[in-house]
Amino acid sequence: MLSDNALAVLERRYLARDASGRRETPDELFRRVARAVAAPDAGYGADPAAAEERFYGRMASLDFLPNSPTLMNAGRELGQLAACFVVPVGDSMPEIFEAVKWAAVIQMTGGGTGFSFSRLRPAGDVVRSTGGVASGPLPFMDIFNSATDAIKQGGTRRGANMGVLRVDHPDVLDFVTAKLDPRRLTNFNISVAVTDAFMAAVAAGTDYPLVNPATGAEAKRLDARRVFRLLANAAWTTGDPGVIFIDRINAAQPTPALGEIESTNPCGEQPLLPFESCVLGSVNLARFAAGGGVDWDRLRDAIHDGVHFLDNVIDANRYPLPQIERITRANRKIGLGVMGLADLFVLCGLPYDHPDALALAERIAAFLDRESIAASQALARRRGPFPSFAGSRWAASGAAPLRNATTTTVAPTGTISILAGCSSGIEPLFAVSYVRHVLDGARLPEIHPTFRQMAEARGVYTPELAAALAERGRVRGLRGVPEDLQRLFATAHDLAPEVHVRMQAAFQRHVHAAVSKTVNFPVDATPDDVAAVYRLAYELGCKGVTVYRDRSRDAQVLRFGDDDAPAPAAAPACPECGAPLVLSGGCSACHACGWSKCG
Repeated sequence: MLSDNALAVLERRYLARDASGRRETPDELFRRVARAVAAPDAGYGADPAAAEERFYGRMASLDFLPNSPTLMNAGRELGQLAACFVVPVGDSMPEIFEAVKWAAVIQMTGGGTGFSFSRLRPAGDVVRSTGGVASGPLPFMDIFNSATDAIKQGGTRRGANMGVLRVDHPDVLDFVTAKLDPRRLTNFNISVAVTDAFMAAVAAGTDYPLVNPATGAEAKRLDARRVFRLLANAAWTTGDPGVIFIDRINAAQPTPALGEIESTNPCGEQPLLPFESCVLGSVNLARFAAGGGVDWDRLRDAIHDGVHFLDNVIDANRYPLPQIERITRANRKIGLGVMGLADLFVLCGLPYDHPDALALAERIAAFLDRESIAASQALARRRGPFPSFAGSRWAASGAAPLRNATTTTVAPTGTISILAGCSSGIEPLFAVSYVRHVLDGARLPEIHPTFRQMAEARGVYTPELAAALAERGRVRGLRGVPEDLQRLFATAHDLAPEVHVRMQAAFQRHVHAAVSKTVNFPVDATPDDVAAVYRLAYELGCKGVTVYRDRSRDAQVLRFGDDDAPAPAAAPACPECGAPLVLSGGCSACHACGWSKCG
C-alpha cells in the first residue's frame, strides 16, 4: 500500500531503531503508535486492545494519519506527541528570555512554536526601570530565530516558528518589511494580526491609530490604505507576511473566559491561547471515493475513530512544560482535518475549479464538522466534557457537552500526505508530473498514477507525452491531452486566485480552528491582485490568508518538470536533497525526501 517514496521517507525520518540497531518496519511503526495511543482507554473502563486494532487499521490502510510527532514519538522514550504550541512573550527581559527557553524545550521535542510579539514596547520607547531605550520586537525576533538555528529536532524535524504582530503596533511597518531581507528571520513565518477596525479603515479610506502596548496610549496614526498596500507589496515580493484576522479568530474561539488568542502555530491553521498545544490528524479523502462520489458511511466511521484517537493522544502525551499540560488538558483541543481532496475530485470526475467541486468540498466540511462534534459528544458522555466546558461558548449556546473545545482544523499535511500517497490538505495537485530526487542522487520522473491510468485507457499515453509532461509538469495546454483530462487534472498554478480563496472559505465556514491554504499567483500577478485576495478572504469569512507568487522567493517553492535551467529568482531547493518544495499555507515540504519546514 505504501509507495516507494513513502517507504523512503519513513525510513529516513520515522522508523525507530532498537538497541541492536535494527530498524522497525512500517507495520511495526503503526502497531507501536496504535498501542501507545490506545492505552488511555483503560483509564476510562474500555478495552485498549479493541482501540489498538481500530487505530492500527486506520493508519495501516492510510485512511487516517496523525501529525508527525505522534508517528515519531508515540511508544518511545520522548513521548511528545503534539504538533504545535503557542508561547507567550512578555514585555520584560526575563519574560522574553524565558520564552526563548520555553521555545527551545518545545522544539527539541519536535513541536512548532507560535509567538505574538505585540506586547513588546516599540523601538525608541523609554524603559523606566533603566532609563534606556527599547529596541522593539524585531531585534528580539532575531534572537528567537538564532535560537531555532541552534536546535535540530532529534535529527528528524527542524524548528519552525510563527511570529505575529498586531497591525496597530507602532513597529508594524518594520515588521511587514522585515523579510524583504532574505537573510533575516529564516526560521519564521510571519503574519500581521489585522483587526476589524483596520479593515473598516481600509474600506473607508481613513487613517487608524497605532497604540503603544506598554502604555495603551496612541503613538501616531497611519493611512490604512497605505499600510494595506505595503502588506500586499511585501507578500507579492516574498510571500511574507501572511494575514490573520485576529478579531474574527477571537469572536469564534471557544473559551474566551481564559483569555484572548494572540498567535497561531507556524502554518497558521491552529489559533491557540498562550501555552496551548494541539494534536492534529487528517483523514485521507481519496480513500473514501466510491462510484463517482463519497462513501459517507465509511467516512463517518473514520471521523469517529480519528476523534477518539486524537482525544487519547492528549492523555498519552508527555508534555514539555507543566503550563502546557495544564491548559491543554483543560481545553482538550484537537484538530481533525482532511488531505487528498484534489485526488478525491479527480476520482469523482470533478475539476478543482468546477462549481460542483466547491459544493462537494462544502458538503465534506459540514459533514466533518457535524460528525466530529457527534464523536466528541459521545466521548464526553463516557469520559466527561473538557474541564473548561462550563465557561465556554459551547455551553453558552446550549450545546450538549463536548470532550474537546475544538475538533476540526485543516492542516497542510506536508509530510503525512507523502506517506499516504495523496495530495496535500485541501490544495490542488502539486503537479501531474514531477521529478523525485532519491538519496543516491538519481532523478526519477513520476507521473500521477490516475492520470497515467486514464491516459492509457484513452490511448493517448505515449513516451513523447510522458517526456513533455515531465518537462512542464502540467497538462492544461499540453498538446495531445484531451480537453476533459486537461480540465480534470488542474494544478495549483492553473487556477485563478479566487478559486483558492473560495475553496478555503468553503472549509472555514465549518472548521472550528482555521485552514492552512496557499493562494497561488502567476509570476506576472500584481500587488493589486494580492490586495484583492486579502479583501475577498476577509469578505468570505476566512481567518487568515497566505499568498505565494510564482518565483517570488530566492528559493523557488513550487517548480515543475526536470528543467535544470536557473529560474529567474533561483533554483528550487530542499535543503537536504535539492528536490522541489511544495508550499501549503506557509509550510514547505519536500516530496522526495520528506523534509518539511513545519513537519
